[in-house]
Amino acid sequence: MEATGSVGKAPGGPRVLVVGGGIAGLGAAQRLCGQSAFPHLRVLEATARAGGRIRSERSFGGVVEVGAHWIHGPSRGNPVFQLAAEYGLLGEKELSEENQLVETGGHVGLPSVSYASSGARVSLQLVAEMATLFYGLIDQTREFLHAAETPVPSVGEYLKKEIGQHVTSWTEDEETRKLKLAVLNSLFNLECCVSGTHSMDLVALAPFGEYTVLPGLDCTFSKGYQGLTNCMMASLPEDTVVFEKPVKTIHWNGSFQEAAFPGETFPVSVECEDGDQFPVHHVIVTVPLGFLKEHLDTFFDPPLPAEKAEAIRKIGFGTNNKIFLEFEEPFWEPDCQLIQLVWDDTSPLEDAAPALQDAWFRKLIGFVVLPAFASVHVLCGFIAGLESEFMETLSDEEVLLCLTQVLRRMTAPDPVCRGSHTSHVLLHDARCSAVGMEGG
Repeated sequence: MEATGSVGKAPGGPRVLVVGGGIAGLGAAQRLCGQSAFPHLRVLEATARAGGRIRSERSFGGVVEVGAHWIHGPSRGNPVFQLAAEYGLLGEKELSEENQLVETGGHVGLPSVSYASSGARVSLQLVAEMATLFYGLIDQTREFLHAAETPVPSVGEYLKKEIGQHVTSWTEDEETRKLKLAVLNSLFNLECCVSGTHSMDLVALAPFGEYTVLPGLDCTFSKGYQGLTNCMMASLPEDTVVFEKPVKTIHWNGSFQEAAFPGETFPVSVECEDGDQFPVHHVIVTVPLGFLKEHLDTFFDPPLPAEKAEAIRKIGFGTNNKIFLEFEEPFWEPDCQLIQLVWDDTSPLEDAAPALQDAWFRKLIGFVVLPAFASVHVLCGFIAGLESEFMETLSDEEVLLCLTQVLRRMTAPDPVCRGSHTSHVLLHDARCSAVGMEGG
């Protein structure tokens, strides 16, 4: 953001300010620091740490990713993967040519085990059959990217319309048909997590194909995602990032002065919550979309052009939460990676909306099994949408009790299950909304 008129430049080049010290802000600063034309650079970060939604918790004998979890599409076209490789943060397997060439289509892999809410295991063959149907339809939605018109407005409506047609050709008994629909409903919930939305009915069909899917088998950082932003921070000149400096208002398209540069004018002045002012030539704003939505009316002076403000208001911004459960002993198989939960008598073709307090946990898609470290065994659950927001209103103890009962009901009858079904609260930070809530 800069003025439309011409202004003088500070001695040695323009002054540039980056608002936000997440990976976007650090990336912008890193790129500019590599250019001799931008010697006057500062990054203002509202909190006491860099990294934003990349946060690796190391309090439990290993690494728990509170925020960003995977590198999706880790291949040469992915700048995050390139940086991680450059800093030596990935293992031999992640860097292998074979791993980079895997085509996943951007879809989550099949579960290691699938449990129905009745306590029975769901056939993985049936799960695979429904996943093939569901992801095939997801791939079809991308074909409407450049279409003049779409058959229905949303991705959810399109999926349900097509699934309804497939159901008419199913020849199984009524119980199997219901189970298939329940598995499909679980896949809808999973896609809500992937797309960060309460319902796929809220995701527009026409632009859905704009998301670029890169090849590569999704991978994690063995020593924590935060190692990436730590390396980026270390590459910047000392004192480039100013912490605990929340910005109040960006005054732009004006004429501002600073005593250190008498007679010179700057088109932008960044006002902080503590009253400090930073006159600069250019500002790069990298704050989260949720923050922009909440502070749009006061964050820019003068207000942004109407079309930009409208774009910010209209872009969807849903809530995704993580739930970490620690167990004294694992009840899952040693090679288990993903536990799917399927809720009986649910169907994407029905618009049932039970009260959140009675059924919020039914939006839970299941659990990723985190690598075991020391004597700690951790499951990471994912939940999106209004149910996720309702969960944030509950205490750790309430979440813990509910999910312990769910797991006992769904997995205890399984003769393969062994070990403790009693979990412990790992973390809690109420400010992690839309990033990852840690509860029991």
